Amino acid sequence: MKINQLLIHFLFKTSIIILGLGFAFVFGIIVVPAFLNNPDIIGAFVAGFVNPYSSGYSLDTIFCWMILAVWVLFESKTKGIRYGWITLLLGVIPGVATGFALYLLLRLRQEKGLLEKS
Repeated sequence: MKINQLLIHFLFKTSIIILGLGFAFVFGIIVVPAFLNNPDIIGAFVAGFVNPYSSGYSLDTIFCWMILAVWVLFESKTKGIRYGWITLLLGVIPGVATGFALYLLLRLRQEKGLLEKS
C-alpha cells in the first residue's frame, strides 16, 4: 500500500474513532444525568417528539438507524461482514453516530482482511 493510501486510511480511521467516541461522550454528559434524575425510558423517547422540529430530528435518527440496519444485514449476507449486530445495539444507545462509526471500522478491518487473503 502506498504511503498516501496509508495516510488516507489513518486519517479516516482516526476521524471515525474521534467522532464516534465524541458523540458517545457528549451523549453521556447530556443524557445520563437527566435520565438518572428521571429514569423513565418511554418518557425519554417521547421527549424527542415535543415539537415539529425535534420530531423531524428524531425521525431522521430513527430512519438512519433503520437504513444502517438494512446495510448491516445486506453486507453480512453479501460480503460476510461479521459483528454488525453489535453496531446496531450501539446505534440505539448511545446513538447512530457511534454505531455507524463502529460499523465503518469493522467493515474496513474485515474488508482489508478479505483483500489480503485473496
